Amino acid sequence: MSDIELRHVTNIFGTNIDEARGLLASGADKGEILSRTGCTAALRDVSLTIPEGELCAVMGLSGCGKSTLVRHINRLIDPTSGEVRVGGSDILSLGSAALREFRRREVSMVFQGFALLPHRNVIDNVALGLRARGEPAAHARASSMHWIETVGLRGYESQYPAQLSGGMRQRVGLARALAVDTSVVLMDEPFSALDPLIREEMQDLLRQLHATLRKTIVFITHDYAEAARIASRIAVMKDGEIVQTGTPADISQNPATEYVRRFTKV
Repeated sequence: MSDIELRHVTNIFGTNIDEARGLLASGADKGEILSRTGCTAALRDVSLTIPEGELCAVMGLSGCGKSTLVRHINRLIDPTSGEVRVGGSDILSLGSAALREFRRREVSMVFQGFALLPHRNVIDNVALGLRARGEPAAHARASSMHWIETVGLRGYESQYPAQLSGGMRQRVGLARALAVDTSVVLMDEPFSALDPLIREEMQDLLRQLHATLRKTIVFITHDYAEAARIASRIAVMKDGEIVQTGTPADISQNPATEYVRRFTKV
C-alpha cells in the first residue's frame, strides 16, 4: 500500500515555539506570529489524504508551505505536531535504521535543482539509490539503463551532468527516482527551471509514466496550468494552510476563495 495521510500537521520554525503555538491556537495569522515571536508558522493544522496510485499536485505561491509539506512525507522535516502515515505506517515512529530503509525502498524524490553528482556520469547518477541500498552492480546498471531509455536518454549514459541541457538533467533525476522502484515519488517543483517547450515535454512524459506505473506521486508546483495538466487532484495552499482540494475542474469551476479564483485564471 502507498497511500499518504497527513493528520493535523503543524510546523513552526523558531525558538519561541510554545508561544507561537499559543498564538496559532488563538487564531493569529502567519504575519502576527512572526512579528510577535520571530517564529514562522510554515504549516497550520494541515490534513491531506492522497490515495494509492494518485498523482496529486500541491500548489501555491512561494512561501505558502508546499515544499515544507512534501518534506514531511519522507521525514526530511519532522512536524511540530500531527501525524504522517504512508501505507498505514506511522513514519514519525521510525528509528534511524528503519527510516533509512523507508527512504531507500518506499519513497524517492525529484528535486527542483536536479541534485546530480557532477563527478558521476548519467548511468552512475541513476544507479545511485540502488547502489546505496546494496544492489549488485550488474543489477543496478541494468535497471538504470532501462530507465535511462524510458526517459529518452539512450546514448547519453556516459555523459556527465555538465554536458547535458537542463531538460536532460531533469530526465536523469526522474530516471534515478524511478530506478529504485518506490511506491511513492515526491517531486518538488521539478520542472520550474525548464524552458516552456521542454517543460511541456517533461509534463507529458510524467503523465505517460504515471498512466503506466500508477505510483503515488506528490507534485509540488506554483503553476496552476501545470497542476491542471498533469494531476488528477489538486490541493491549493495559502499561508501554511490547505484552502481547497479537488479535481482541476472542481477548482477552476468552483473556487473556494478569491485567492483560488485568481490562481485559476490562466
